[in-house]
Amino acid sequence: MTAGGRRVTVFAKSTAVSATPVRPGKTYPLSSLDHLMGRHTLHLVFYYRPGPTLDRDGLKESLSEVLSHYPAVTGRLNRGEDGGWIVKCNDAGVRLLDARASVTLEEWLGSASAEEEMELAYWEPMGDDPSIWSPYYIQITEFEDKAFAIGLSCTHMHADPTCATLLVRAWADSHRRACIAYAPFLHPSSATFRFSDLAVKSLLADLQPEASPFSALAALFWSRIARAAGVPPGPGDLTLVVDIRKRMHAPLPHGFYGNALHFSRARADLAARVARVADELGRHVAGLQEEEIWAAAEWAHDRRQRGEEAFQMYGPELTCFALDHVMAYGAAFEEGEGGRPAHVSCRVGGAEGEGLVVVLPAAEEGAARTVMVTLPEEVAKAICRDDAILRYGPTVMFVGRG
Repeated sequence: MTAGGRRVTVFAKSTAVSATPVRPGKTYPLSSLDHLMGRHTLHLVFYYRPGPTLDRDGLKESLSEVLSHYPAVTGRLNRGEDGGWIVKCNDAGVRLLDARASVTLEEWLGSASAEEEMELAYWEPMGDDPSIWSPYYIQITEFEDKAFAIGLSCTHMHADPTCATLLVRAWADSHRRACIAYAPFLHPSSATFRFSDLAVKSLLADLQPEASPFSALAALFWSRIARAAGVPPGPGDLTLVVDIRKRMHAPLPHGFYGNALHFSRARADLAARVARVADELGRHVAGLQEEEIWAAAEWAHDRRQRGEEAFQMYGPELTCFALDHVMAYGAAFEEGEGGRPAHVSCRVGGAEGEGLVVVLPAAEEGAARTVMVTLPEEVAKAICRDDAILRYGPTVMFVGRG
């Protein structure tokens, strides 16, 4: 027993900040439902038995890495223009407590009271100045047998139990150097841009006439999304998704049933002109080799053989899906021009992280294309009023939560 009969001793308080700085000016508005939870708090405790990679310093390092994906967690509350709460996303960080317990984990689990367990999830209520108060408190407690408890306390306005749990899971993924399975997607918003044949040809003329409509539009939206998201100019990565039915030495029939997609990572210098980015994307798609496609298929097979869970394919990086080859407007239920679809949409559920761009055919045919984006809300808003995109006169449709 420690002094006063307490078995948990907090010996240090500090602040954990994200490894990557937050873009200045970024904010996150709390929803009406978030506001309803203002009188409540959440307190989660995760217990872990001793492990070869489980140590205090390693946990702190991986926490800083995962916080880079959660700018709303490291930010501070402020009042918006309408008087409601918004999170000013910055590098203020989360409050971090280091503690020790004077018993083993098994002894604790067999004897601790509910009151004692709350000693593993430290919490301080909001003070007079919310702009300096951390809405998240994380406590790392080491037991005598080198087991650990991770306590997370937060205001219920910021997160529900699922959201808070996924934060800890993302931390665990980062600690294992694994891909974050459920990256946060802060209020995704969607919009559809319908470009006419003339508009796309105008874009191609501005870039390079030999570019494909897909590479031109993908480069334009990638460049503008990166700018809206505050990505520093320079080399960047984009996940590209292409259909491989006709890319094999022995092509698959159009009617092949199932998934015939290949995910690859393209790289381009986002500080360069859009024409250069389009050229890089075009060369990447044209240069995809069958050996690379088969290697990806074998990787997927090996994962399945090992019994591993489904992988996050769309995200966390920005993903661009080339679907402008699909024969969507051939789905005519009646003879004649009037039987063809007036418009076709395609959305992908479960896309997370930086967002998804889907390039589809358009009803007008020719070079006309439809571009659907699903992005973090503030980035989507910026893209919908981006002059570099709107100068080509797209019809903007279906804007909002999607």
